[in-house]
Amino acid sequence: MPTTSVPSHWPPNVRYIENCGYHSSVSPSTRSFIQGNSTKSPHNPHSRVAIRLISSSSHPACGQYGLFAAKKIPPKTHILDYIGEIHCDDRPDSDYDLSLYRSLDGVNVGVDASVMGNEARFINDFRGIRERPNAVFSDGRLASRELRMSVWSSSEMIKKGEEILVSYGKSWWKERK
Repeated sequence: MPTTSVPSHWPPNVRYIENCGYHSSVSPSTRSFIQGNSTKSPHNPHSRVAIRLISSSSHPACGQYGLFAAKKIPPKTHILDYIGEIHCDDRPDSDYDLSLYRSLDGVNVGVDASVMGNEARFINDFRGIRERPNAVFSDGRLASRELRMSVWSSSEMIKKGEEILVSYGKSWWKERK
């Protein structure tokens, strides 16, 4: 089995993973619902993206890292999946936690890339950088029927070298005021 190569600029305190991990807070029935028909999804190399240091003093994340297009990305194109730890517990202190699924019976499932994840954890919010995001988060099922949070380009092309930016949403910013 091939060894996963860790991308350049990967933080040493975060485990690089190709498939989501599962926290003990996820019940067997919820895990089965999330995983669909498979226990492991095929690895999809992320050659479209690169992690880079942000050095522009006008950028809100100056001195931190962002995710950039390594090649031209056409409009409405799947860029990569947001990989992390699937959980059903509360994580108010994580800046890398996205809502994946909310069931009718009140179970909230998130995917958190604070301690394990992939390149998608480096996507920044568009505010203070661009007029609007050039990418969006979208949940959906893979061919294997596994539920994933994915990153797609918006209605415009993302040029090579351009930072990939989404909207974190008003509730994310409200929590941090």
